[in-house]
Amino acid sequence: MARTRVRIVRVPSVLALSLSTALALTATACGSDKADSGDKNKNNSAPVVVATTTWEGALAKAAGAKDVKVIVPSSVQHAPDYDPKPSDLAAVAGADFVLYAPFEPYAKKIKEAAGSSAKLVEVNLDNDSAKASAEVTRLGKLFGTRDAAAKWDTSFKSEYGTLQKELKAAWPDGKAPAVVAQVFSVWSAKMAGADLRGTYGPQAVTAKQLADLETKKPAFVLDNVHMTTGKVLPDSGARQVEIVNYPGKDLDLLAVYKNAAETIKTALTSS
Repeated sequence: MARTRVRIVRVPSVLALSLSTALALTATACGSDKADSGDKNKNNSAPVVVATTTWEGALAKAAGAKDVKVIVPSSVQHAPDYDPKPSDLAAVAGADFVLYAPFEPYAKKIKEAAGSSAKLVEVNLDNDSAKASAEVTRLGKLFGTRDAAAKWDTSFKSEYGTLQKELKAAWPDGKAPAVVAQVFSVWSAKMAGADLRGTYGPQAVTAKQLADLETKKPAFVLDNVHMTTGKVLPDSGARQVEIVNYPGKDLDLLAVYKNAAETIKTALTSS
């Protein structure tokens, strides 16, 4: 039985206090630059953005931000498990915006520790195509980079449509594959046009839930590589496909969709 554990890491208050002291000089030194940055934003220049993870960073880049710094390394499989270091937080002092997700409560501690005047922005991390498109558009308006966001969105919708067609062409016997998916991988089932018969997670899956999923007779399990603990339905005959949600260090959001499409297509054509 697969178990999923979500651990929320909080930055200790002692660390926050020491960081405030350590970074006070940095914030002061950046004072004139910070004011210039604000003036540039009024002229619709790309802002300085600090993102907690590559996911927020990729959304910011897609929205038109050119100066994007990411705190949690892309090599960290489950971002909320990361414990920010003082050296990770220095960039916050000179930021215009700090992007975080609601399940990353340490983001507020990061801002407090740095004594930054940056605008703290909660981001909806969901790779559902419509939600990702809406979030990029929203950030583009916030950053003053609407044109860049609109350009990315047009390209994204075109590429997404192409991926959908390629996945449909790979359906076994021309029929939509029956799948169950981890809740944060449902977007990939939607992209594939799959017959979604059930979901699981993010909490630990109970024996009853697993039994219920088996009765759905899925051909594939679309798991979440960032929260996986092994085979979900090991005795069902369903093929497990690991879906990656987070972009790489290049902050290419579109690559997440391309990689998922390729992974699913390989599974469909080799089943």
